[in-house]
Amino acid sequence: MARVEKARMPRWMRRRVVYGPALRRVEEVLAEEGLATVCVGARCPNRGECYCAGTATFMILGDRCTRDCRFCAVPFGPVSPPDPGEPEALARAASRMGLRHVVITSVTRDDLPDGGAGQFVRTVKAVREALPKATVEVLIPDFNGDRAAVDKVIGVGPDVYNHNVETVKRLYPQVRPRAAYERSLAVLSIGREAGLITKSGFMVGLGESEAETGRLLGDLLVAGCCLLTVGQYLRPTAESETVRRYYRTEEFDALREKALDMGFEAVAAGPYVRSSYFAGEMLQSVREKRTADRRKRCSQDEMARR
Repeated sequence: MARVEKARMPRWMRRRVVYGPALRRVEEVLAEEGLATVCVGARCPNRGECYCAGTATFMILGDRCTRDCRFCAVPFGPVSPPDPGEPEALARAASRMGLRHVVITSVTRDDLPDGGAGQFVRTVKAVREALPKATVEVLIPDFNGDRAAVDKVIGVGPDVYNHNVETVKRLYPQVRPRAAYERSLAVLSIGREAGLITKSGFMVGLGESEAETGRLLGDLLVAGCCLLTVGQYLRPTAESETVRRYYRTEEFDALREKALDMGFEAVAAGPYVRSSYFAGEMLQSVREKRTADRRKRCSQDEMARR
């Protein structure tokens, strides 16, 4: 077997979780409501920063997954039945935290007939009832490509429809053996067809080439993705896929500029960027940009009629 070269984490990338009263308050709310967050489940390096800002990405349908992706820290099965009280508990937590933008994601539940789509719908509705002024982002699994399940989630009209492609096509058999590149692109296309603000994200450092990353960006655009996040892959456990390379900050800056030049409306790229990092601010910036563009077009049309 060929020896896999491991990259050593640069000293400048090492980050500690920042603890403080705000973080403890968020943890208390989550514990009291019996909720899981992807921040903890996936060992997100930003959880201290986000918790201190009073934000969190809620993870529904349990804290164990029916898949075993090589890059992920979320534990692999066995799973429990969906909690019927979870939507209301999440809505209460979001209200207690005073969130303006609520991100709802889940583990993958291939054991459920609808993949958990119905729980997404119930949760979005509960959040909107509790926080009518808040925006809601869903970060969904691929539902095994089940169009009916995807349509359920689309039908509730999330403000942002997010599905992560995670990596380039060539690496899927290696790091996402139970997923499919084309399936993920199809899930994104359905959101675009429904007129939703569509978002995706991927990691770098798994051995992808610059050309492969460029093709991935092009495929995401064709699929209708307009918001993008790009972050450094960080190995969560000793059994996880090896980090092949650590990207420098200037390389992330170059990726961001390339994606914007290609046509993405908003891009967050950096070593610690994850799909929900400053998600509310990204949505707001796109809405403001679209409003400004509409006003500009209306003004130009008015000038042309004179």
